[in-house]
Amino acid sequence: MSENDPIGPGMMAAQPATDRRQNRTPFERVALLLQGGGALGSYQAGVYQALAEADLHPDWVAGISIGAINSAIIAGNPPAERVARLREFWEIVSTSPLGIPYFQAVELQDEFHHQAVNLARAWNVLCFGAPNFFVPRMPPALFWPGGTVDTASYYDNSLLKPTVERLVDFDRINAGHPRFSVGAVDVCSGNFAYFDTTTDRIRVEHVIASGSLPPAFPPTEIDGQYFWDGGLISNTPLQWVLDSWPRKDTLAFQVDLWSARGQLPKDVIEVEIRQKEIIYSSRNRAATDQYKTAQRFRIAAANLISKLPAELRDSEDVKLLETVANDKVCNIVHLIYRAKSYEGVAKDFEFSRRTMEEHWAAGYRNAQHTLANPEVLELPDRREGVQTFDMGKDLPE
Repeated sequence: MSENDPIGPGMMAAQPATDRRQNRTPFERVALLLQGGGALGSYQAGVYQALAEADLHPDWVAGISIGAINSAIIAGNPPAERVARLREFWEIVSTSPLGIPYFQAVELQDEFHHQAVNLARAWNVLCFGAPNFFVPRMPPALFWPGGTVDTASYYDNSLLKPTVERLVDFDRINAGHPRFSVGAVDVCSGNFAYFDTTTDRIRVEHVIASGSLPPAFPPTEIDGQYFWDGGLISNTPLQWVLDSWPRKDTLAFQVDLWSARGQLPKDVIEVEIRQKEIIYSSRNRAATDQYKTAQRFRIAAANLISKLPAELRDSEDVKLLETVANDKVCNIVHLIYRAKSYEGVAKDFEFSRRTMEEHWAAGYRNAQHTLANPEVLELPDRREGVQTFDMGKDLPE
């Protein structure tokens, strides 16, 4: 397959019914972690297609915002249908609300024309919304009377509920495999909340709440409480998964839609772009470094406890250490979308079909390139505990 070949559900390899993961990796758990990022989310779908073709189906899927929707589609469908359902969702929401057709054969050869087309499509979305996802409020939100929680937003996202319900089998999600988690923020307390199949019965409201980004969308009510987008506090479920108990040897694919690293901005537009990247990249590398350090201490404690004589192992101090000590290891594989300069400040709400296809193909290429490195799937040294990978930075533009 060449890099320019179109990617669709028909290209997905057949999925065997046996436990595929055991044939591909020695890890006890494969986790897929999906960041928020609006229209950039089709990059995650491309990553998942490559993982599925490599028989690396996750044991745990966790997401924030648009990552929560992608996670629900993955967890809420059988493996053989997941890529097709992701494709269906992204083709629905990337259809022009004005009925303007997508001409795949038209190539945009230079950045100026590409930027102009992207900007025009972004304004189209701002004015008319995205089909089966959200539409502008009429009359506009500023003219609605106060005191109405459901209308305290610029857009009405009630169209998303039937879309998600049609594409996701929530009974399958609540069956518990793969484990499923989404994050949101309690509007009144400001506290971060995770909804997880180990503790909650997941409904469509949990998924929509995770993507209710203000002031674009209204808060979502769940059992009398109102929730906004989890990206307001943390745009990735990385820490939630890494801090989970019981600990397991984990192969974690962290799919980031915002790059923490970037160039010094030279004008106010570039400043706004860089601001978004810094806010929504959620300091993933800092969280990873913190986890690496903590896990080395846990491993050292486990090794030390195993060498203690029996009379010392019964002490209260050792019993306390045993609650955190473990020798589990983890590979954290970063699959980061690195935006092109022509995408501009509107890249997270530019839902055009052309751009969706570009993002999907970029995720697919990055995942394929990453999986071609065998060390990604190998257990790290037990003394170190954690390895991190970012193979995508080596891909040619």
